[in-house]
Amino acid sequence: MRLGEGVEQAIHSVAMLSGLTEGGVLSAAAIAEFHGVSTSYLLKHLQALSGAGILDTVPGPKGGYRLARKPTDITLLDIVLAVEGPAPAFRCGEIRQRGPNPLPSRYFAKPCGINAAMLKAEQAYRAELAKTTIADLGRALAAVDDGAIAARGCAFLEIHERKTAR
Repeated sequence: MRLGEGVEQAIHSVAMLSGLTEGGVLSAAAIAEFHGVSTSYLLKHLQALSGAGILDTVPGPKGGYRLARKPTDITLLDIVLAVEGPAPAFRCGEIRQRGPNPLPSRYFAKPCGINAAMLKAEQAYRAELAKTTIADLGRALAAVDDGAIAARGCAFLEIHERKTAR
């Protein structure tokens, strides 16, 4: 299964926003700059995250994005579903019923075994994503960071974080 680039950008963006101080926001342009991605492409995903209640949008020239929920309350599944949508990755088109010499419908009374296997795998995949929060990712990163990663993020936030009333 292949997820779109937007999922990676969205997860990194949410993780970055988890480092803001109380009342702080970041512009889409700043988030895009930090990750070296297109602002217009990232905006689409930030808007999806806002629509899903993961991010708050603060309008105005000093506005930007911030988390709408605590990092402990945002899972990777929340982000994936916001960006990719809720539809399963595998969509059964019932091709077993097509082609020459079709069989009577009684042969297709049970669901397609391939579809059932794919949906079972998707359930496991989604369950695993639902177990991991943004806070978990932050703790895992802190455990392996010698300080350089944190320093880079803090230096960037020091310059680009906008202070607003919460």
